[in-house]
Amino acid sequence: MEPDLFTAAAEERQEKEPSSSPLAVRMRPRTLDEVVGQQHLLKPGSPLRRLVGEGASGPAGPSSVILWGPPGTGKTTLAYVVSRATDKRFVELSAITAGVKEVRAVIDGARRASGGYGKETVLFLDEIHRFSKAQQDSLLPAVENRWVTLIAATTENPYFSVISPLLSRSLLLTLEPLTDDDVRGLLRRALADERGLNNTVTLPEDTEDHLLRIAGGDARRALTALEAAAGAALDKGETRIALTTLEETVDRAAVKYDRDGDQHYDVASALIKSIRGSDVDAALHYLARMIEAGEDPRFIARRLMISASEDIGLADPGALPIAVAAAQAVAMIGFPEAALTLSHATIALALAPKSNSATTAIGAALDDVRKGLAGPVPPHLRDSHYKGAGKLGHGQGYVYPHDVPEGIAAQQYAPDALKDREYYTPTRHGAEARYADAVEWTRKHLGRKRS
Repeated sequence: MEPDLFTAAAEERQEKEPSSSPLAVRMRPRTLDEVVGQQHLLKPGSPLRRLVGEGASGPAGPSSVILWGPPGTGKTTLAYVVSRATDKRFVELSAITAGVKEVRAVIDGARRASGGYGKETVLFLDEIHRFSKAQQDSLLPAVENRWVTLIAATTENPYFSVISPLLSRSLLLTLEPLTDDDVRGLLRRALADERGLNNTVTLPEDTEDHLLRIAGGDARRALTALEAAAGAALDKGETRIALTTLEETVDRAAVKYDRDGDQHYDVASALIKSIRGSDVDAALHYLARMIEAGEDPRFIARRLMISASEDIGLADPGALPIAVAAAQAVAMIGFPEAALTLSHATIALALAPKSNSATTAIGAALDDVRKGLAGPVPPHLRDSHYKGAGKLGHGQGYVYPHDVPEGIAAQQYAPDALKDREYYTPTRHGAEARYADAVEWTRKHLGRKRS
């Protein structure tokens, strides 16, 4: 018998003994309309709908597709739906176990089926990125001549893991991570559906929230954890899956952290104050709490950028570029890898020398401006490029600093009311020591009176 995605015998057993198959398998959608998420791929006339025979009539047949997305986003599920809905011959191979021999056998069978009784073949190839170039080459004639319609699934970037000729002969469909609402809807369906838990247990809100954090957008992981927790609750004679039961089952404590409440701000404050206090271990603890609770990594990155200027400043001028680079990386890669980037930046900032002189300097300058201490710009600094400016005395007496030997022109720059005001008071921490020397020297050469 040819390899098949789900054999009739297995389906029959599943109907008679639901618990014989994992919950994640039992809850696989039976139609494209039951698929959770990926609505951008399921519009009328989309390649997947054409594969199941919706709008596939006419001279243009359905295209081969490559499904690319993170684990648990529904690649195998979509193939399963196609296998149930299509009237075509459906064959499954896994690149983990199959090779060129198996691919050629499927192609030969497809040609016989097409020539013998006009039956088209859909080939689902899972983990295509595990195929070598030669193995992928063996698919080309079949795809090009449409002896088979290929559905290939991969978690790796196809532009690096799939050969160009195969990419050019297929449509690349990108699956997006499921949202919390997508996974929540799936959990609730599994609780109520007769194929699932058939209302034998309930899921309180706090337990559901923890399940969503565990899942991280992976539907399979969410359903696996739900099934294990439900089993543990029923073994205890309980119909309510308590948070403690879920914690015991998945061996992962729920972090007491409300992303929309006080704890969100309390833990974020503790992170920044630990960095300010140079306690790298405490800073990492609070960072871990935020990550584990599912905090938006962009929020954490923004706080680190603020800390780099507010608490480190010129004591380590490299701190802000590190924080900015971390924020850019986090926006590009997301969790879980973003945890490494945030750790990198947090450690660097916590161990950097500290100075808040930039913070106090701009604060003092803003305070004076808000008090009305501004005054007119000195005439020699005013714009002198427009016609008539000279008659107004603009620019007259200005000394171009590059024309004097030391590059410092002893002239007044601030308005009269502020000519001797000093806002920047550098520390001698880390790299700021050289700024302290520089500001002392420049003020002296500017002829500034000490305030």
